[in-house]
Formats: sequence, C-alpha cells, structure tokens
Amino acid sequence: MSTIAETDVMLFLLTNRTRQDLSAAQYGELAALAKSFYASIPPGVTIRGEWAAIDQAHNYTLLEAPDIDAVHRIQAPFEAFTETKIVPVVATFGWSAI
Repeated sequence: MSTIAETDVMLFLLTNRTRQDLSAAQYGELAALAKSFYASIPPGVTIRGEWAAIDQAHNYTLLEAPDIDAVHRIQAPFEAFTETKIVPVVATFGWSAI
C-alpha cells in the first residue's frame, strides 16, 4: 500500500541519445555540463536510477522531480548535445499502480 508521500512523488523516465554529429569540443562541453549537474543536483530532484544501453547509444534515467517544468529546466542545457524523451511514469507491480 502506498503512503500519501509516495503518491505525491512525480517520476519521469528520460531517454537520452547523444547526437551523432558532435565534434570533440562539443563532447567536451557535454561532459562538463554533466559533471556540473551531478555536482549540484537541484533541490527537490532525486535520481532514482540510471542505465546505459550496452552499445552506449542511449541512456535512461528515472528521475524524481516536483513537476515536468523542473525536468525541462534540468534538461535544457543538454538540448544542443542530446535528443531526449521525457515520459511521466508511475511505479507498477503486475497490472496495477503501486
């Protein structure tokens, strides 16, 4: 059974793909942005998990955030370097939401 605090949490699944036409300098900028983000994750945001495809063509992040606008603000600096899909999700077990 879920508690009220759990049901108020908003989860988002981000699917990121690095653009294939980036120069070495752009890869460097992307790496610097990522390091900066991980060094100071915004208040109210929690990374629940991260995975990368075996071929590293995509990575997936399960993110807890206050709302979709917060996720868009977090992702905005990466737009020039990645293609990102953001999907609001809920935890499920079997055929029902938890």
